Order: sequence, then structure tokens, then C-alpha cells
Amino acid sequence: MANTSPNPVASAIRVRFAPSPTGPLHVGGLRTALYDFLLARRRGGTFILRIEDTDRSRYVPGSIETLIESLRWAGLQYEEGPDVGGPYGPYFQSERLPLYRAAADQLVASGHAYPCFCTAERLTAMREEQTRKGLTARYDRACLALSKVEISTRIASGAPSVIRLRIPDNETIRISDIVRGEVEIASEILDDQVLVKSDGFPTYHLAVVVDDHEMGITHVVRGEEWLSSTPKHVLLYRYLGWALPYFAHLPLILGADRSKLSKRQADVAVTDYRNQGYFPEALINFVAFLGWNPGDDREIFSLEELTREFSLERVNKSGAIFNLEKLRWFNQQYMQRLPAERLVGELKPLLEERRIRGFDDAYLARVIDQWRERATFVREIVERGGWFFTDPVEYEEASVKKRWTPTSGALLARLVPRLESLPAFDEASLDAAIAAFADAEGIAKSDVIHPLRLACTGVGGGPGLYELMSVLGRETCVRRIRRAIEAL
Repeated sequence: MANTSPNPVASAIRVRFAPSPTGPLHVGGLRTALYDFLLARRRGGTFILRIEDTDRSRYVPGSIETLIESLRWAGLQYEEGPDVGGPYGPYFQSERLPLYRAAADQLVASGHAYPCFCTAERLTAMREEQTRKGLTARYDRACLALSKVEISTRIASGAPSVIRLRIPDNETIRISDIVRGEVEIASEILDDQVLVKSDGFPTYHLAVVVDDHEMGITHVVRGEEWLSSTPKHVLLYRYLGWALPYFAHLPLILGADRSKLSKRQADVAVTDYRNQGYFPEALINFVAFLGWNPGDDREIFSLEELTREFSLERVNKSGAIFNLEKLRWFNQQYMQRLPAERLVGELKPLLEERRIRGFDDAYLARVIDQWRERATFVREIVERGGWFFTDPVEYEEASVKKRWTPTSGALLARLVPRLESLPAFDEASLDAAIAAFADAEGIAKSDVIHPLRLACTGVGGGPGLYELMSVLGRETCVRRIRRAIEAL
């Protein structure tokens, strides 16, 4: 049996986020990047971005740029990476091929790997036969028995080949995992993994070990789905004579039905949530809790607060449920907390898209204050409160039927002069004026408030009437009341 307790490979923490450029950054990848970032920041270490692009068949143009932009939008800045450089570059695996070839040659020379010339057709037939017999599908090591002469002859003839890892027989491979504790896997269930493909490119398994060693990575943080591959990586570290990093395998992110999160259950790309109007602070706060908790009932954490509190030791083993309603709740909390100038900056492009112009920042800040407690997204201010920017041209039919009586027009016509003569058009003045008007008319305040709201906004609900009228201003309110009297 092999003892594979991890050893530190450098004096300072070095972690990497290593996505493949096969599409946009997903929430699972964002969580891994976040935990890497927090671990490095808390321990004064280095956060690295490395692009694992050796599988050229799955490369999606533009995905690298999208990945980088998503990380920056989320506030996860790395110290080393493809666009910022660093002492351990290049940071694209496709530019590091000589390193992988040297490692593969060393493994073959030491007998820990071997060339395999089996065709795809033979491998398919082999697996089908094993499955028919109820056996675990794994390579039968037909090429392991080839002599050096036969191998040389085949290579000289140009026969396509791969390099396979020679898994040891009858060994229990132990992994010390920060999240999962001690994990034991029997070598009998492992396949002789392909390390170098016939096109000369390494598979993930060889490349990740070589790069993590060469870049001095101290902690390998990744999803639970990679745990079953880790014994092969442990063997590669041993065979190449390198010290192990620390491993931490994060729990799966699950949908509401407890199956692995997929597009069928929710949007999974960070760009989807950005386009929907989620704040990066809210998404980061939510994602942090997909497996980790601070040990108490606190839920709202800034990135700086997460940095102070985070540790891999507090990451759970069990799967984390992706609760979209909880994410919406987080966004609502940040809607209430973020400074007005930040929200004004978010609102301006949405207004520009609709060619709504001419409002200064002070006015927009007052509008935002009307919606902080009522909206989950900034876009709702435009979608539900467009009347803050343009006079209503239509009136909500259900509210007209319910709130506009045959006497409403005449009532508001008598109210207009009082509004025009108010010394101040603020909430307190409006409240007092409408209360006095209702008393003078011998009616309830609601008999004035409901048609007045409808006239000013075109809808039956929203922020407090006096507050919104104060924001709209006297001139706008009087103009809208007069138009409603004519229209309704």
C-alpha cells in the first residue's frame, strides 16, 4: 500500500483556476475560482488563471475572452494568467507541449507508462465484449507485452499510438483531502489512463499534474467529479518524483431535484445571470454558500468579509442545492445596500437602451430610493416604474375600473389649484394638503389618493404616493393630472 499524505510544495500558497475554453464560465467554475481566490487572499498567496486548451476539438472561439471578462466582473482578479503574464508562463497548455512530452518520455523510460497502438475499432470491440460478460470496461493491456523492438518498428512505420499510464497491481491508493478526509481507492478499479493522445497532445491527467508541479501549485481545488481521477494523479506525482499538493474536492452543485445542476433546471452560465441584472456581489455571496458556511447564521458577506472568514476546512461534503429564489433574495438584499451612485450607474444604460434621456444623477438617485425596498433588480425600475421618466399614455384598465369613478375627474380638477399653490412640494406638504382637501370635500382620503395615483403614474400600485409625487415634481404632476382628467 502507498502512503500519499500531501506535502507542501512551496512556502507560499499558490492556487490555480484552470478552465477549458469550451464555453462560458458556469456557476460551478465560478465557485471554484472564488474559493481559490479567497484561499490565496486570506493566506497572502497567489491566484493564477491557466487555460487548459489541449482538447482542440472542443475549443469554442471567444470563450477565453468571456471567461476572463466574467472573472473580472465578479471581482476575482488573478496575479498570473494569459493576459497578465507571470514567472511561470505560458499560461495556455497548448504552448507548454514540450513539458508534457518530457514527462511522458520519463514515465515510459522508467516503465510507468507505455505506448499503445490499439485502434479505436479494437478498443470498442474490447469494451463491448467486457460489458457483455458483465466485466468492468477497462483496457486489457494488449500493448503492454510488446517488446522494445516491436514498439520501435511500429513507431518507425508511422503507426498511430498513444501513451498509457501503467497502473500498479493490487495497491490501495490513499488520498488526503481537506474536504473529504482520507479516501482510499483500489488500483484494480482504475484503467491504464491515456496520457498522450495520438495527435501528440496530452490528456487532462498528464497536463494538469505537470503544470501544477511546474507552477508550484500548493492547493488543488476542484469539483467532486475529479475525485475518481485523483489516484492517477497521485501516481503520476510519485512516478515523476514530485511532492504532492494538497487536494480539496468540492461538493456537487445540485438542482432542486437533487440531480447535478444542468441547463434544464437553471441558467448555469455567469453571463446569463449578469445579463438578467444580478449584481456580482449577490452572485458571489450566493455561490460562496454553495458548500461553505461561516459556522453561524450570518448570510450577507462582502468579498472582503468572505476573505477574512473563508477556509476550506468549513466546506461541506454533501451536495449544495442551487436555490434560485435564494439567489434572488441575495440580489434584493444588495439592491437595498449598494450605494446610490452604483445603482445610478447600473440604471443609466437601461434608460439609454430605451432612448430615455435628460435626467440628472440626483433625480435618478431619488427614483432609486423609491424602489430599493420594492425591487429585486435595477431593470425593474424601468419595467415597473417607467412613469418616473415618461408621462403615461395608457392607464391600467383594471385600476381604472376599480379606482376611477364618475366624480374622480371633477374631484381632481378642484385639487389642482391647491397643489399649484403649495409653498413646498414635498411629502409632508402633500400629505397635509390632501388631508385638508378631503376634509373640505367631506370624503375619505382614499377617494382622492387612488385616482390621483392613477393620474400621476397610470397604474394602481407602486411607491408611496406622496413620495413619488415629490420626486416627479409639481409641474409634472399637474400636467399628468390634467391629462388624465381629459383622457378618463
